[in-house]
Amino acid sequence: MSRLLDLKAVSAAKINEAPYPYFTVERSVSDEFVEEVLHDFPKITSGGSFALSEVTPGARFNELLEELNGSAFRDIISEKLQLDLHDRPMVITLRGISRAKDGRIHTDSKSKMATILIYFNEPWTAESGKLRVLESENMDDYVTEIAPDAGAMIAFKVTENCWHGYPAFEGSRQSIQINFVEDDKAANKHGRRHGWTAKLKKLIS
Repeated sequence: MSRLLDLKAVSAAKINEAPYPYFTVERSVSDEFVEEVLHDFPKITSGGSFALSEVTPGARFNELLEELNGSAFRDIISEKLQLDLHDRPMVITLRGISRAKDGRIHTDSKSKMATILIYFNEPWTAESGKLRVLESENMDDYVTEIAPDAGAMIAFKVTENCWHGYPAFEGSRQSIQINFVEDDKAANKHGRRHGWTAKLKKLIS
């Protein structure tokens, strides 16, 4: 049973079909615990994505990860995005620092079926750095914009036109990225890629 994730809020979120299936939740983590989870977000001091094996989360953050990997959360995402994700591998990566080159417009790789982003930042005051759901490969052609406040969530079905990105921002911008992928081969591919890049960053730093 989840106590950190606000599954009622996630389940009640309105699904949008255009420009591709997605939904947002202003606060996906219970108010009672959101500050504790934010406090226990692992310390990441360089840009790029990090595998869980490369970071050291606090206890409350680990508890959240266990809930994200639970059947209740998976069931809700499956139902809302009309995907059968019950036996699909889950890949989780973390980001802590945004660089000027990050946030560029892109679609997710075809081996991914669904992407869920949950943000963990103090109330966002910058004009840039807000994720945009895009109609096209134009940053100004957006249908919604999500401030990366603590607990804010966006989930979307990966399609050929799932364009998204954010205006360039440099500084702390913490997030969990959850991907449901097609099979173990895809999971291993993404896991190896993120694991290697994280190790390389440590060597460079």
